[in-house]
Amino acid sequence: MNSVQEVSRVCIPRPLGADLARIAVFAALIVVLGMVVVPLPGGVPITAQTLGVMLAGLVLGARRGALAVLLVLALAAIGLPVLAGGRGGLGVFVGPSAGYLLGWVAGAVVIGLIAHRGRFVWWRAGLGAVVGGILVVYLFGIPVQALVTGVPLAPTALSSLAFLPGDLLKAAAATLLAVALHRAYPRAFESRAAAVHAV
Repeated sequence: MNSVQEVSRVCIPRPLGADLARIAVFAALIVVLGMVVVPLPGGVPITAQTLGVMLAGLVLGARRGALAVLLVLALAAIGLPVLAGGRGGLGVFVGPSAGYLLGWVAGAVVIGLIAHRGRFVWWRAGLGAVVGGILVVYLFGIPVQALVTGVPLAPTALSSLAFLPGDLLKAAAATLLAVALHRAYPRAFESRAAAVHAV
């Protein structure tokens, strides 16, 4: 029995197992939040999945947050209906929302880098959620949407303002939830990065 336990410890280090579990949990959260969807003209719906992306970056940090998003996108690529409205398959990566999906990955990285730059505090979390979860996602999403739909960039950007109030509310909610979780269970966060960069 002891030898089996030793082999298990060698093959699956506890930190790696914990990381994988957290990545899977947040990937599942992003999928579940995809059930909340409001269709809009132009092919890009309003969805609560961006709230999950923001939380992944805030709680897991840049690396693990991005991996959680990549896991969701990988599941979508093999055809599972994990995106908003039960969408999946390779077609979503050439549709109007393809840029936003790629923006989720970059957004999670930026959120994590900002929020975990120093000691985890509410204003860093809020800044990360807004910059990474909104600005970065829009920078990826709007040009691709314009390209796919054939609508000029300026009108596409203008129409995307419909997302902004909801996204700001999601950023505020993600910040409040992340701060509350950090107070209740700080071990869920990337404390190693926080310790290195603590101010």
